[in-house]
Amino acid sequence: MATSLNLTLFPSQGVLVNPGLPGPARTLPRTKPQRRFLRKGASNLITAKFELKPPPYPLNALEPHMSQATLEFHWGKHHKTYVENLNKQIVGTELEGLSLEDIVVVSYNKGDLLPYFNNAAQAWNHDFFWESMKPGGGGKPSGELLDLIEKDFGSFDQFVEEFKSAAATQFGSGWAWLAYRASEKDKKLEVVKSLNAVNPLVSDYFPLLTIDVWEHAYYLDFQNRRPDYISTFMEKLVSWEAVSARLEKAKVQAAK
Repeated sequence: MATSLNLTLFPSQGVLVNPGLPGPARTLPRTKPQRRFLRKGASNLITAKFELKPPPYPLNALEPHMSQATLEFHWGKHHKTYVENLNKQIVGTELEGLSLEDIVVVSYNKGDLLPYFNNAAQAWNHDFFWESMKPGGGGKPSGELLDLIEKDFGSFDQFVEEFKSAAATQFGSGWAWLAYRASEKDKKLEVVKSLNAVNPLVSDYFPLLTIDVWEHAYYLDFQNRRPDYISTFMEKLVSWEAVSARLEKAKVQAAK
């Protein structure tokens, strides 16, 4: 059975790891920020380091499963705000030379979040989320991805149930993920859920698939019916081609 890790940040404690496993949960201690990024010089000019990327399909392409109104609101307002706020935060600092992924990892700061983290992580999470879907998606994967799912979860149906459960039981705002973990002893797929903006980039995981369970992701289409939104995502929207491509990339990175 796959482990469902809850990468939940507790402001006074750190990151709670493996709360569902037998025995007491392990809490990683908070650490003092190791790096502070100072502005290089005073400037009134805001330059855009990162751009708001459009989803890889028209905004109405996921209808009737995800409405154009939801995309206009979610991508056009929420995602846009994260990108704009991040650009304002990093302009004139050493962070301007880093990739978005590097800013996420550096600003996570071992659980003692720096001010840039939430906007950077949410900008990255949303790009990843849009690319996790496609018109006419859903169904079942094939090839090596399906083989690994069946090996690590017992069956594809069991994986779907675990993923749905992780997404449905993430209290408040957050994300559920299918991730690839490559350790010295084992390589396997696992289901991960995270609070707010936290994502697998800050741990020993390679993210392959995600669903956004912040309420604004589904409220216009489903109101408070989160389980219906999750089922629709899995059955009608998931791009298994994107997940398979990410798996191949993760294997290459893990081998380095």
